[in-house]
Amino acid sequence: MPNEVLKKRSPAFWVPTLYFAEGLPFVVINVVSVLMYKSLGINDAEIALFTTLVILPWTLKPLWGPVLEMFKTKKYFVIATQFIGGIGFGLLALTLKLPTFFQYSIALLAIIAFNGSTHDIAADGVYINALTGKEQAEYVGWQGAFYNVAKVLSQGAFVFLAGQLQKSVGVVHAWMIVMALFGGIMILLGIYHAKMLPTGGAAGQVKTAKEAFGTFWDVVKTFFAKQYIGWGVAFIILYRFAEGQAMKIVPLFFKASRASGGLGLSISQIGIIYGIFPPIAFILGSILGGYFTAKYGLRKSLIVLCAFFNIPFAVYMILAYTTPTSLLAIGTATTLEYLGYGVGFIGLTLFMMQQIAPGKYKMAHYAFATGVMNLGLMIPSALSGFISDYLGYKHFFLWVMIATIPSFLVTWFVPFRKVEDESGELPVVHLETE
Repeated sequence: MPNEVLKKRSPAFWVPTLYFAEGLPFVVINVVSVLMYKSLGINDAEIALFTTLVILPWTLKPLWGPVLEMFKTKKYFVIATQFIGGIGFGLLALTLKLPTFFQYSIALLAIIAFNGSTHDIAADGVYINALTGKEQAEYVGWQGAFYNVAKVLSQGAFVFLAGQLQKSVGVVHAWMIVMALFGGIMILLGIYHAKMLPTGGAAGQVKTAKEAFGTFWDVVKTFFAKQYIGWGVAFIILYRFAEGQAMKIVPLFFKASRASGGLGLSISQIGIIYGIFPPIAFILGSILGGYFTAKYGLRKSLIVLCAFFNIPFAVYMILAYTTPTSLLAIGTATTLEYLGYGVGFIGLTLFMMQQIAPGKYKMAHYAFATGVMNLGLMIPSALSGFISDYLGYKHFFLWVMIATIPSFLVTWFVPFRKVEDESGELPVVHLETE
């Protein structure tokens, strides 16, 4: 189809599906795989460590972003990575029948993660280059909404499906079917985007590898030359420090037997809890947090947002000490945490957009900041399984509440710089959440 026709097509035809495709691999690797491995008998420490390590590409993606500018179009990379992701999930499904499935499946998750992070770079490039500044602002809400649709379907509906299938075909075949379905969805998205997606600009901005890495080095130097950048990096890392402790362990705690201090929920029950009200609460919280911050300004709002973000983690400590049997009580507690999480996550997002990103390389510095954020999240997340095994669930979630203290301290003391932004370019907001 001619490019001029593609340019006239409403972004509503491709922005939702594009960001659904961004969300699916990240949520599957970060959350769904945790429940899959728990069902397949892997211990908590190994699950937390390895499912955290494989998301490293989302931290390192600024390293190879400039290289993509040398080849093809951004649409080409979007479609290619969606097909590769589909094949990757299909191969992952086949490995689950092997005696050494854990090693092979983790290796495939690492490949899917690298592929997914490359997809994100290309998809963001399409979004930035195909839309005007006004259109970017109009459709930024669609990004978050459909990223969360991917979250609802993958960790909600498909986890529920896995739980139901276990009753008829067994645990291994249930997860094989679910992973194969994820692969099928990615391939269908690739077919759809081959027709519907604009090109996002041709290669040519960067001609050689030397130019690509020269640009990257300039991005790094100018990033660390920003005023108060040390404080900024500390804020980005420590704001999610408690979340990094909790994010891998909560679903494991839900699944663990009551004899071991868990809630003893089935996979289907966990799918119900995650798949309905918490994602809705997260979106509602994000909207409320946005309006609150718009009214009072980020500087005045930040400590309040930090409180909304961190204090609700206490619901898991309460659940660990009371171990209720009511699915309603557990679901209500989880929904309250997601509501606070949605409100509080706005603080981190806007800080990176308004205090870190502005300047010569706004998009690149925003991507770099999200990489630093993910690295800061990975370290406590990777260690959380060992800490949980050592402390037990009750004391672990008490430790999570203690781990919120650095977040409050850095939020209170972080200085704000005066920002003069000439670019008018809007960073792409990724809601890569628990």
